[in-house]
Amino acid sequence: MEELARESISLLASASSKPPLDAAGPRLGSLGAIFIMLKSALGAGLLNFPWAFERAGGIRSAVTVELVSLVFLISGLVILGYASSISGQCTYQAVVKQLCGPAIGQLCELCFVFNLFMISVAFLVIVDDQLEKLCGSLYQLLTELPETQMPYHFYTDQRFGLLLLCLLLILPLSIPKEISIQKYISVLGTLAATYLTVAIIVKYHTMPTVLVHVAPLYTSGISSWGSMFSVIPTICFGFQCHEASIAIYSSMENQRLSHWVFISVVSMIFCLVIYSLTGVYGFLTFGKEVKADILMSYMGDDVLMLIARLLFGVSIITIYPIILLLGRSVIQDPLLSWRRRRHGLVTAQFECRSRCLLTVLWITSTLLIAVFVPDISKVISAIGGISAFFIFIFPGLCLIFAMQSEPVSCRTSLLLTAWGVVTLICGAFIFGQSTTIAVMQLLGRI
Repeated sequence: MEELARESISLLASASSKPPLDAAGPRLGSLGAIFIMLKSALGAGLLNFPWAFERAGGIRSAVTVELVSLVFLISGLVILGYASSISGQCTYQAVVKQLCGPAIGQLCELCFVFNLFMISVAFLVIVDDQLEKLCGSLYQLLTELPETQMPYHFYTDQRFGLLLLCLLLILPLSIPKEISIQKYISVLGTLAATYLTVAIIVKYHTMPTVLVHVAPLYTSGISSWGSMFSVIPTICFGFQCHEASIAIYSSMENQRLSHWVFISVVSMIFCLVIYSLTGVYGFLTFGKEVKADILMSYMGDDVLMLIARLLFGVSIITIYPIILLLGRSVIQDPLLSWRRRRHGLVTAQFECRSRCLLTVLWITSTLLIAVFVPDISKVISAIGGISAFFIFIFPGLCLIFAMQSEPVSCRTSLLLTAWGVVTLICGAFIFGQSTTIAVMQLLGRI
């Protein structure tokens, strides 16, 4: 497991560089590739799936949306692996720039930074939610009074605790160029996701029947169709591992496209099982009363869910610096290049100052947004819209541009170009629809 974790951090760090496909170094086997794909996909989105099942109108509707989305999710991964193999590039941004041109490549970099920024916000929102429950649980254990009677002081406010976590833990972990601690605890995210799913299933079967809500398998009517489309951003955010897929593919020992298809299918099916079980049992337990963060639906003194909160909280606190590192590198690299062109060199002092400034600005901005937009469903709606670029739009563009130069038959070229256009149109629709919903939610109209 430690070796897999070491491979995981090396892949994440490679997002700011462009090594050749045949670069020397340890290569990933099938198990390692699947593990890192799961680690990239199974994350904060898991907490939102039971709410998404309720929003979709029931289990049958939500699972239908998942299965249809799965076709495009796997298709996007396969296209990206193919695009990496023909372009000779090892990062998402580099592949898009090589196949689609510098203008679309720059758009990809902007989307990449914004997506990582919003994921950082979602992480802090989740930590804020768990701090609220943990503070209430601690007060209840110490005073034997219900958490609703907890007096308000600035030091009992979870936002104050979130500020301390950012200052004392997240900032020191994020300042260095490399986050070496990740190689020891990178498996924590997958462990937390699996534990949460098992805990939700156990709670459903052990909870008294009178406390379990009756949840419909499906609803009917025109409004249910709109509800089904509204949960696509949540699904995109949950299954999102496409940004890391090219780095994973280029580090694999066996880079045959058929093998990459196998890796993609197995990874996505496993994610489908985990997300579906969490969504189904969380929805069956709470019905229409389920909250956007499923952990917030359980009582604060529930030991099983208390462990889940701690696991998720620690996992997010340790993963946040990696997300910041990847986003900061995309911003800092052009800044250092500009400094080099203007002054001929980049001093260590300038690099350190720019890195520290960007880190502080990133953490401060995400913290402020997390405090003023505490509803994780609104944050994930915004992320889901940008995720459509990485899952649908950019893979579709890569396939269309690749078919203009690759030596394939006319029929194959037409079929693949048509599929690229379909993927591109679906992505544009999802981006427009989810972005509109996110804006309306932020304005308080939904």
